[in-house]
Amino acid sequence: MRGTMQKAVTSPALWTLVLILLPAIRTGVGVAGAQTTSLTEEEQLEQDFTDPLTNLPQIIVRDAFSPANYGTHVQTNQVIVRPIIPRLPQYSLLPFYQLIRPTFALVTVPSPRGGTRTEFGDSPIFDLALLPWPDHKKTGIAIGVGPTFVFPTATSRSAGQGAWQAGPALGIVYGGTPGFLVGLIVQNPISFAYSSSNRPPQNTFQLQPVLAVHLWHEWYFRSAEATWMMGWHRHSSTTIPLSLGIGRTVTLPDLPPMSFFVTGQWMLYRQFAPVAPQTTINFGMTIAFPSLRPW
Repeated sequence: MRGTMQKAVTSPALWTLVLILLPAIRTGVGVAGAQTTSLTEEEQLEQDFTDPLTNLPQIIVRDAFSPANYGTHVQTNQVIVRPIIPRLPQYSLLPFYQLIRPTFALVTVPSPRGGTRTEFGDSPIFDLALLPWPDHKKTGIAIGVGPTFVFPTATSRSAGQGAWQAGPALGIVYGGTPGFLVGLIVQNPISFAYSSSNRPPQNTFQLQPVLAVHLWHEWYFRSAEATWMMGWHRHSSTTIPLSLGIGRTVTLPDLPPMSFFVTGQWMLYRQFAPVAPQTTINFGMTIAFPSLRPW
């Protein structure tokens, strides 16, 4: 009953989100067949620093601080280190561009004895092969498919799911319009082995929307930190957060290109999730390594 009431209350927010994103998606699809124009250096960096299918080697460091949480009075935190490792066909296992994205996390979670504890979290990774069609240079559309995995590397029960998981992953990104990028990453890891006998099975649909809009000079709007999650098992949790913030690219002589961003994140919808972030502030930095791009 409680989940039904919450669903009814939050449905207008979900429809508002759809109405906000619909014009952007229609714009991207409508100009997909048109000839793309050249991007400025700032716009190209903004897209590379937001695009999960970029071929620019980079590393992302993000701190997600949640001052308010559902189900607990304590404040939680998550430090994420996420490199993007592209591989050219001559150096990859398949005759496609290959993108490897592991994620390492240090999480501060509620402790069963009260207060909080800081532990290493689980380590997800996806390995996507970029398809040669449609032609990215002509349409601005990039599509990647491949597997996703979750390794139970958490150092405490409350910091991870305790399950070895594998499943499909799909990425679709449109970046053919100067100053505009929109896309998503879809993953569905499924558990097949467990670190202990009392761990529940996992089968979770995950969707990470990404959006970058150029503002002025090196400044841009950004939304790439929130991941929507829906469990397929009965009474599994469903959470739909929304993130939006601002970023700035930095290029200095003798230093690699960098980007700094701050985004706010709000939980728009929550069902069967006893503990979940209500509000989150993301502080992030991305460092690119253009000299490694040929490899």
